[in-house]
Amino acid sequence: MKQAPAPEIKALHEPSPEVHAPGSKPHAKAVAHKKPARHRSSRPPRSSSPYASQLQQIREQVARIMAASSRHFNGQDRAYFRALSDQQAARATVVSCSDSSVPTDIPAKGVVDGLYLVRAVGNQLQPMVGTIEYGIRQLHTPVLIFASHAACASIKAVAGEEEPSSADMATVVHHMGLPQGIDSTNGALLNINNQVEGAILTFSGEVEAGRLAILGGYFDWRNDLKRGSGKLIITNLNGETDPARIRQLMKQGQYFSYSFMH
Repeated sequence: MKQAPAPEIKALHEPSPEVHAPGSKPHAKAVAHKKPARHRSSRPPRSSSPYASQLQQIREQVARIMAASSRHFNGQDRAYFRALSDQQAARATVVSCSDSSVPTDIPAKGVVDGLYLVRAVGNQLQPMVGTIEYGIRQLHTPVLIFASHAACASIKAVAGEEEPSSADMATVVHHMGLPQGIDSTNGALLNINNQVEGAILTFSGEVEAGRLAILGGYFDWRNDLKRGSGKLIITNLNGETDPARIRQLMKQGQYFSYSFMH
């Protein structure tokens, strides 16, 4: 049986770019095969391609992340990085919304003095309970904070101000257990209360032993609570939701006084 001849490989219409040393002249053969400039200029510039635009955005964002990392770690010695790899400690466990408007760069004083951060749509307990438990029962943080914010997309979806972006998002919104059509600010505050209540039950051993304070906070971008824009306002302290009472408890340093213990 005769073997079929190998298919003929045709050369590409456009030759591959030739690399040559700076200051040297390209080979005469390569010059002869160059297409006329008139033909090249008829092509649209690469920058007009949507892909090229997206690629530029990706490069810029990666560069920004890399530069921020360099600034953060620049000048540190081996002992600093050894401490990072050898141990982990945290001042508090913070559960915040995934929204990019919620800050995560609350400064730390030392190498192991940061926050144990958990981010989830609608700053919910249940989808992330295992991750949150690590902060409470492995890192032994004495504080757990659920931080919501103004104009939260998931709360606005419950309120009917926005449509869920996908079927999965609609499921998440449904499981938040908030009344349909609720005002978005009231919805955010009610969601905070629900998360704090669930956490008190989940971590009842730490709560009753006085080892864990559970708070709820609201990043108020729009002065919804009439206490100034741009503030993180504590709206729930261990189940207590009355603003005057919360302020009094915090002023007295009673962070382990739970509303059900009255």
